Amino acid sequence: MSQKPTRSKNLPQPTSNRSTYILGAAAVVVIAIIVIGGIIWQSNRNETRNEGYGSVQNSDVKATVESSGAILLGLPDAAKTIDLFEDPMCPYCAQLEQQHGQEISQKIDEGDVAVRYHLMNFLDQLSASGDYSTRAVAANLCVAETGDGRAFSAFHAELFSPEGQPKERGSSDHSNDDLATMAKDADASDDAVTCIRDGKQVSAAKSAGDASKQALTDLGGRGTPSVFVDGTAIDTNNSEWVANLQ
Repeated sequence: MSQKPTRSKNLPQPTSNRSTYILGAAAVVVIAIIVIGGIIWQSNRNETRNEGYGSVQNSDVKATVESSGAILLGLPDAAKTIDLFEDPMCPYCAQLEQQHGQEISQKIDEGDVAVRYHLMNFLDQLSASGDYSTRAVAANLCVAETGDGRAFSAFHAELFSPEGQPKERGSSDHSNDDLATMAKDADASDDAVTCIRDGKQVSAAKSAGDASKQALTDLGGRGTPSVFVDGTAIDTNNSEWVANLQ
């Protein structure tokens, strides 16, 4: 019976052994730096800007429903106006609102920026009710037509909050009564609450959604969220985009 050949062991010399460990340790450090740096970068990129500020606080800020159905929020003499396109069902729009909404609110309060919200409803089909986006746009119109900028800002922020936004292809979304309650909690007027509950602005919301879609197409945009300043698209992946608005 033949013996199995023994496998020779190639033992490293002390010098090469030490060098191997040094190089290996250096590689581990480099990898750790890259991984940690990536985590920190991603964390900073997704952090909530101006956390704790909240929605618009300045009572002089007004909400105005324009002829197209877009909603302008800001002081009359705001230095700059940005166009923001979003759908109430859009999860990426919610990310944008959650990350930059409070930062935008402070800019609005200070008169640096006014925001023209182009609310869209192309994601109706992904809602449980089949028309949630349209009804949410209608609810925004009900609150905005009262002119109360603070109530509109608070209501709009709640619609895009983790607790307030329904899931795409989810099993449920908000009824008109739910939306009316959310508006009341945002200190919207009784008229606005009744308007939402009765669905008075649903037809106008459909027209506003169509107009927003056309406006986005005319600007060369392809999806939501999209932000434009003077017709130029803004890279919202840059976490400093709001701070850079001058």
